Amino acid sequence: MTSKVAEEKRDATRRTWLAVERTELAWWRTGLTTLAVAIGIGRVVPELADDSLAWPYEALGVAFAVYAFALFIYGSRRAIAVERALREGTDLPPPSLADRALLVTGAALCLAVAVVIVI
Repeated sequence: MTSKVAEEKRDATRRTWLAVERTELAWWRTGLTTLAVAIGIGRVVPELADDSLAWPYEALGVAFAVYAFALFIYGSRRAIAVERALREGTDLPPPSLADRALLVTGAALCLAVAVVIVI
């Protein structure tokens, strides 16, 4: 009976480690997608647009590139924190200011794109 409990615990821990890895990769995929958006908005759109006013697109492109960088860093740091908590058997820290900052920044970038499109 004890070995079955130990086996179940080990299996749950293994699944959790794999979930941490998948989550970190999801952060990286999101960062890569955001980087593609940055290139599209900052470089491709101004070249295709008839408008000579390219700076709003370039500024948005840079903002999206910085946001992509933040996603890579945050996703990796979060994975490290989760792995540490698993190793030490402690609880995960609650969502931080970085979580909220990424949310607010993403929402602001969406609104900025909408404004640039309308103007």
